Amino acid sequence: MTISRPEKHNALNDIVIAELSEAAKQIGADDSVRLVVLTAAGKSFCAGGDINWFAENINKTREQRIVQSASLAQMLHDLDSLPKPLIGRINGSAFGGGVGMISVCDLAVGLETCKFGLTEVRLGLIPANISPYVVRRLGGPNARATMLSGALFDGRRANEIGLLTRAVAVGELDATVEQVIAAHLEAAPGAVAETKKLIDYVISHTMEENRVYTAAALADAWEAEEGQLGISTFLEKKQPPWRSVS
Repeated sequence: MTISRPEKHNALNDIVIAELSEAAKQIGADDSVRLVVLTAAGKSFCAGGDINWFAENINKTREQRIVQSASLAQMLHDLDSLPKPLIGRINGSAFGGGVGMISVCDLAVGLETCKFGLTEVRLGLIPANISPYVVRRLGGPNARATMLSGALFDGRRANEIGLLTRAVAVGELDATVEQVIAAHLEAAPGAVAETKKLIDYVISHTMEENRVYTAAALADAWEAEEGQLGISTFLEKKQPPWRSVS
């Protein structure tokens, strides 16, 4: 999945937002797709929200502005809730909403030399729609340290605070992403989808609720066709059908 507005540094507007939402829905429903790599065309990953889109929304009614804002929130949710791994190939710098796009990826590999920033406050705005994902990704202290000033930081710092899973040199980006893809193709697709749901549930519920939920979830996994097949092929020293061939 490639964001392709290189002439605008892949800034998000209403058209791009709608296209990303639709693509996420189509890919999520396509069982032939095992994982998704999110990247961008050109030298930038995503400059955030298109300033012209912001300007257009200023002149709309409050109800219309809420609809536009909600479309961005929905797109982020659609990507975040994909029932398969979403791997960020962060080929360039990202600001504001671009950092939000990285934060909905299950993991992200980016360049050490890229610049990142939660720059909304420097425009007198707030990182509203992206905040659930950025705060989850960075944690409260790092979210405050980056959001409140809007100061820029490089890929190494992005890796230190958890925005990037790996920060690599330019010549290593594609090879590293390929390694990540190969590792994910070892996993059963149904189990991956259920594990993403499991993580979301566990981080938002109490220990007692998790105890009940996880007991039932494991019982269901034992009963599922994938689970039974995985166990039987392991005991028989065979490869399950979803395992990539090296």
